[in-house]
Amino acid sequence: MRRWRHSDGLPALLATAALAAVFAGVAAYDDGDGHIAYARRHRERPDTVVSVRPVAVGRPIPPGFVGLSVEYPAVPWYAGTDPSAVNPVFEQLIRNLAPGQSPVLRIGGDSTDVTWVPTAGVRRPGGVRYSLSPGWLAVTSTLVRDLHARLIMGLDLEAGVPALPVAEARAFLAAFGSRTLRAFEIGNEAPRYNNIPWYHRGSDGVLARPRGYGFGDFNREFATVAGRLPRSVPLAGPTLGGPDWMVHLGRFIDTERRLGLVTFHTYPFNRCFTPLHSPRDPSLAKLLSKAGSRGFAPALAGYLAVARRHRLPFRIDEMNSVACGGKRGVSDTFASALWALDSLFELARVGVSGVNFHVFPGASYILFSFRRPNGRWVAWVRPEYYGLLLFAQAAPPGSRLLSTTIRGEPAVRAWATRAAGGTVRVVLVNDDLRRRHVFLVRGPAGRGGVIRLSAPSAGATGGVTLGERRFGLTTTGRLNAPPEQEPIASTRGRYVVTLARTSAALLTIHPA
Repeated sequence: MRRWRHSDGLPALLATAALAAVFAGVAAYDDGDGHIAYARRHRERPDTVVSVRPVAVGRPIPPGFVGLSVEYPAVPWYAGTDPSAVNPVFEQLIRNLAPGQSPVLRIGGDSTDVTWVPTAGVRRPGGVRYSLSPGWLAVTSTLVRDLHARLIMGLDLEAGVPALPVAEARAFLAAFGSRTLRAFEIGNEAPRYNNIPWYHRGSDGVLARPRGYGFGDFNREFATVAGRLPRSVPLAGPTLGGPDWMVHLGRFIDTERRLGLVTFHTYPFNRCFTPLHSPRDPSLAKLLSKAGSRGFAPALAGYLAVARRHRLPFRIDEMNSVACGGKRGVSDTFASALWALDSLFELARVGVSGVNFHVFPGASYILFSFRRPNGRWVAWVRPEYYGLLLFAQAAPPGSRLLSTTIRGEPAVRAWATRAAGGTVRVVLVNDDLRRRHVFLVRGPAGRGGVIRLSAPSAGATGGVTLGERRFGLTTTGRLNAPPEQEPIASTRGRYVVTLARTSAALLTIHPA
């Protein structure tokens, strides 16, 4: 395997008056190997240095790393109601995030515990509001077949009637087949069962569980349902959205031997229970901060270690920027694309097996919305989707993260991957709301090209482009043309890329 070399010396400015006079009007810059000629070709002095080393970090990116999480009632909104004519634009937008792979779709969320398949001998519980019809199952079956997708299906636990999740599991098995079903996920964020009303009777909220309901009770209920489910499909859990019960993860895994996937939910910010002006109140600046895209990593480390000891994959199967449907002016802006891009790389670095971005109609963090004028599907693609799409291009399955160091302002980020064929891809992110930055990338020598991700501003809700291309009102689910790649010259593996404020770029380096 070809290796590349670069100096261990840090970049230094040539500060002597004599040299300043020689290079008056030109950014004189020494990259550590004395390539002053480099500065002559570039009118701006790099203020950020990214060093990419040929050292793999973590495990290869698994297939289906980027997926979607969809509420049960949202499926007809996105896919339609005709199983013989499922929305092709929706299907293509999913394919874009997992090109050549089997995408992982999680269907559940809050609707998990208010959905049922009408079951003989069981009266509809008070909290159940959505019924899965034969038509719903047929549409979903077509969607899954067209995409060759794998499904994580939520089963109702909150009703406290084991016959309900068993009936759902059997219906899913009959409609989709065991090979399509990645896992049955029992319940959804059970700690809320004793403090958030399952439904209302008049003006009174009805809790599904008594106030004293705890992890032990949940563990027993999970095991009871698990023992009655078809054994041909693995189970997923504990499907929690906070740290309180995750301290018991090892005990949970030991109890349920059929567990095939550990699942967890994370949002960096919460709109529902956050007072204005609190440190967690969402804003563009907070979303773009390092804490916004990477603050969850320390908490995940312990959970991932437990899952690894039990040789189980760990998937964030529900995630987005702001819990409770997002926040307008934050979740629907271009800042969310930069946040998503950096967050996905951070989650890959710490070792999660995949991430499902949560979407449903009406949420501020939706990735796309649809209309069907004159019987033809048309989609409007929202800013955050572009961040997911750039990650999919920068981290194809089987690629490895590379050791990358960055020297510069706190608002700049950098990641690098190497594919099996030797192609190195470097993602550069400028989260600075005020000014642009000039990156000097030190990596392998080769043919380089840059694709830019940009928008009019961090707060823009439209006008996003990837490689100068956009979706617009798309009837195909594809960019209106192949992304434009700017060729970039290198000197001994040195590349200079200037990024406008709040923008990103993908530098692709094909081996010499």
